[in-house]
Amino acid sequence: MGHFCINCGAALVQRVIEGREVEACPNDSFVLWHDPKVSTAVVIEVDGGIVLGRRAIEPGYGLWCLPGGFVNDDEDPAAAAARECLEEISAPVELTGLIGVYHIPKTDASSMVGIAYRGRLGDGARPSAGAEMLEVGVFQLDALPPLAFPSHRTVVAEYLKSLALPVVEAPRSVRAGAPRARRPSPSQAPTQPRRKR
Repeated sequence: MGHFCINCGAALVQRVIEGREVEACPNDSFVLWHDPKVSTAVVIEVDGGIVLGRRAIEPGYGLWCLPGGFVNDDEDPAAAAARECLEEISAPVELTGLIGVYHIPKTDASSMVGIAYRGRLGDGARPSAGAEMLEVGVFQLDALPPLAFPSHRTVVAEYLKSLALPVVEAPRSVRAGAPRARRPSPSQAPTQPRRKR
C-alpha cells in the first residue's frame, strides 16, 4: 500500500536514512517512521495465584491472557495499565512493582514495547469479565492454562523467576516510577474456584 506526504501529498519513495530504509517525501523533509506501539500487561496477585482473563476478541479469542492493553498517546504507562485492568476485569488494581520492559516483534503490524507490572486488587475488589473477556479466574501458579501470547508467557516466566530471588531495596535516592517487585502477599481470596490441571 502506498503512503503519501502529510505536507504536500506526494507519493513517498524509499530512501536510506541513518542506515535504515524508510519511506520519505521526495519534495520535503517528511519521513514515515514506523514507531512501535506501547502496551502493558499486569500480573495481579491474589492469594498466591494470579488473575487471568479469557479473551472475547481477536487476536486470541477464547484463550487466556494477562489483563492489559495499549497505552494512549496522552497516558502514563502505569495509568494505562490500571485503566486497562479496570476495563478488562472490572476491578481497580494497585500496581506494586515493575517486572520488565520487552520488545515484542511483529511481522504483520508495528512492533510493540511491552511494559509488565505486578499488581494487586483494590480493597474489597472482586474481578469479573469486562467487555473484552469471556470470563476471568484466579489460577494457582502451578496450574496456569496456556496463554494467548508469547509476550505474556515471557512476562509470567519472569514473574515466576522473580519469586525465587530475594528482594533488594534500592536506596531512596535512586527509586523512580513503580516500586520494584516484591513477593505476593495472601491478602485477597480468589473470586472464582481455582483451576486445576
